[in-house]
Amino acid sequence: MSTTIDHILIVDDDKEIRALLGDYLQKNGFRVTAVADGRAMQAALEGDPVSLIVLDLMLPGEDGLVLCRNIRAGSDVPVMMLTAKGDDMDRIVGLEMGADDYLAKPFNPRELLARIKSILRRAKVRSDHLKPEEASVMRFSGWRLDTLSRQLTSPEGVAVPLSGAEYRLLRVFVDHANRVLNRDQLMDLCRGRELFPFDRSIDVQVSRLRQRLGDDAKEPLLIKTIRGEGYMLAARVECEK
Repeated sequence: MSTTIDHILIVDDDKEIRALLGDYLQKNGFRVTAVADGRAMQAALEGDPVSLIVLDLMLPGEDGLVLCRNIRAGSDVPVMMLTAKGDDMDRIVGLEMGADDYLAKPFNPRELLARIKSILRRAKVRSDHLKPEEASVMRFSGWRLDTLSRQLTSPEGVAVPLSGAEYRLLRVFVDHANRVLNRDQLMDLCRGRELFPFDRSIDVQVSRLRQRLGDDAKEPLLIKTIRGEGYMLAARVECEK
């Protein structure tokens, strides 16, 4: 029986890093394509299917954050973001744009390899559990969430864009409507702690999601803060198969 080889796309303007990572990943059983910028990345994505993108933050032309947002607008391919910046806010912004994980330079290639394997394992588990008959439309308080296309539509019929992280957090709230979820539960349910490596990043994501939903931060009606316990989506949810 033939085994599919995962295809990794490296996007980094540093030639030495492209060569180093390309050789290392190939020696560890991956097929690798390495490019220097967003234009070449787009061309590569139009070719053979890609299993995961290793994306540098600092690129000529459009930077990694813009490219990650563009990727998430039309694809769920996992993204591992690399950057020379290592402070918490840079990491949070990268994750909010839809990156699956974040690694600051300089890094150990073995750590990058371990993170790539972890992301791919999670992606394959999600794929195995996403059966066509399970795809549905979820409605709450006039809002419509299409879980197949990941499209959120307001009560006025306006499409509201969501980053990958925002979609996953909203999906957790909708799946657990009227149930109080603490930060640990939210981190675990939103694809694990790799997505939210900082405790306060959950609060940032909730704030962003409230903005998407037009929910007043001071007196939210949808995503309520339960003091000392966590957050809760206060809405009746109806599902359509």
